[in-house]
Amino acid sequence: MVIDKPAGLIVNRSDTTARVATVQDWAEIKVQSSIAQLAGKVQRDIDKEFVDRGGVVHRLDKDTSGILIIAKTPESFLNLKNQFKDRETMKTYLALVHGKVEPAFGVITAPIARSPFNRMHFGVFPGGREAQTSHKTLENIDASIKNQGHEKETLTLLKVSPHTGRTHQIRVHLKYINHPIVCDPLYCGRKTYNEDLKYFPRLFLHATSLEIKHPQNGASLKFESPLPQELGESLDEIRRGCNV
Repeated sequence: MVIDKPAGLIVNRSDTTARVATVQDWAEIKVQSSIAQLAGKVQRDIDKEFVDRGGVVHRLDKDTSGILIIAKTPESFLNLKNQFKDRETMKTYLALVHGKVEPAFGVITAPIARSPFNRMHFGVFPGGREAQTSHKTLENIDASIKNQGHEKETLTLLKVSPHTGRTHQIRVHLKYINHPIVCDPLYCGRKTYNEDLKYFPRLFLHATSLEIKHPQNGASLKFESPLPQELGESLDEIRRGCNV
């Protein structure tokens, strides 16, 4: 199954989401026939992982929208999981960031680990897990918006592809090069975030496309999701108000 996850929806169930609906809750209903067939006879590790995760192959942050893959059987789950692990998939995101990103194309290679100072945050730390992200500028916008006391700021619309799958990877890497994502409550700073909320409704990060191989016949598949309406409308407002 391929779904278009809305922002604000948590993907995986955990101890902290006991009273919150998640994608996993919904997915388990959709794949309950496969789960029922395994009831009481889970022997392989992959069967257990398939049941425990409700077929959810990968994840998106709660505040990120876009393409998400859910497997219907343990065999497809294993195949798709290995595609992500072996970096055979191609994930593309749209991100609006602060500042003018130069050069227009680049690759960020920096290790990511959980922050020792704040367990809710991740960052670039020595000894962290290998992580690599490429980015390409789609548009520079000289926007007439306030930020840190200034009346104007350049924003950059990026196409971003993570080549590894670390938690908060895109958000951390863009912060690392001093171009945090617009309206990021964790990584763009409290003052900037509060200013961003005047112009944008949420984190400006959207999983716009995903390329995989069909888990049964190996055919190349590409799934796409357009920019959500609330982000598109906010972007158009900024464009109309900009001085180019």
